[in-house]
Amino acid sequence: MKIGALKESVEKENRVALVPDSVERLTKAGHEVLIEKGAGTAAGFPDYAYSDAGAKASSAKEIAASADIFVHVQAPTSEQIDNLKKGCVVVGTMNARTNPKLVASLASSESTALSMELVPRIARAQRMDVLSSQASIAGYKATLLAANSIGKYLPMMMTAAGTIPPAKVLVLGAGVAGLQAIATARRLGAIVEAYDVRAAAGEQVESLGATFIQPPSAEDAEGAGGYAREQTQQEQATQREFLTDHIAEADAVITTAAIPGRAAPLLMTEEMVKAMRPGSVVIDLAAESGGNVAGTVAGEIVLKNGVAINGPINVPSSMPFHASQLYSRNIMALLDLIIDSKELTLNLNFEDEVIDTICVAHEGKVRHGLGE
Repeated sequence: MKIGALKESVEKENRVALVPDSVERLTKAGHEVLIEKGAGTAAGFPDYAYSDAGAKASSAKEIAASADIFVHVQAPTSEQIDNLKKGCVVVGTMNARTNPKLVASLASSESTALSMELVPRIARAQRMDVLSSQASIAGYKATLLAANSIGKYLPMMMTAAGTIPPAKVLVLGAGVAGLQAIATARRLGAIVEAYDVRAAAGEQVESLGATFIQPPSAEDAEGAGGYAREQTQQEQATQREFLTDHIAEADAVITTAAIPGRAAPLLMTEEMVKAMRPGSVVIDLAAESGGNVAGTVAGEIVLKNGVAINGPINVPSSMPFHASQLYSRNIMALLDLIIDSKELTLNLNFEDEVIDTICVAHEGKVRHGLGE
């Protein structure tokens, strides 16, 4: 089969969908891999590394027109969709739940579209879980952004001039990104507190050496797939009242709460931001989906009463080498599922939960109502 990957067209997207190690594995298995020139340069993978791995350099138009499987990090452009080979498989992070026009366009092109952010959170799909692999990168980088912004040591420092106490970091949301942020902050020596509406997160938080905080009367808010369910207004009010004192004591707050396909929940109001000391910082990893913090502006750092609110976007792209490696491994795990290894042919079994869930367009039709 012909498998193709392009240089990503989204601005400031530095990742690449296939890294040379993956290309080598595919070519050894008998596939033909087509890579656009410069596709991996921004991620630290030069063109010669791809040619050494057996890939063939080709233009974006040629790849779109000839590839049986067309892999992306982000969604394909309208021009790429127009050039697609009929019946090909398009794989990427398409944000299908909030991008119905894209899904409809892919269906019209008679391609099969597999949207990686929809991989179900089940044990056998963990190797394909793009949201988790990229969230881990984001959580790690969020702590580094906070450490670089607060103007303080994170660890306790004992010097001839006196002892400097450790910084206090509060992480809101203990999913994959939050847990990685906690682990990184602890490695750097900070005192870390963490909050999550899911009671099960407490054990994981404490295993990393942080303190799990939760209102005494809080009800477990874990929903389907391990994600947090949407909370009632009363639950949100109780949560905010409880968190205000902890936020006021923090040198840095990292917010990571997100609900796939929906706007991010508001965790910090303007009044809660005002409670923080001047010089403190907030890193809002949910900025692209509306933000967890009042005043967040996606892609910008906003000062409010001396507090810096940072709303970074596409954080994994700021660490493109390892983000690309992990993403490429996610893609390879999917290819292992949809390609017959002996016949080297496509095997789309819609009775398989993973394939059925992530396939949003097939044979000219939109699936799961996502293109409406």
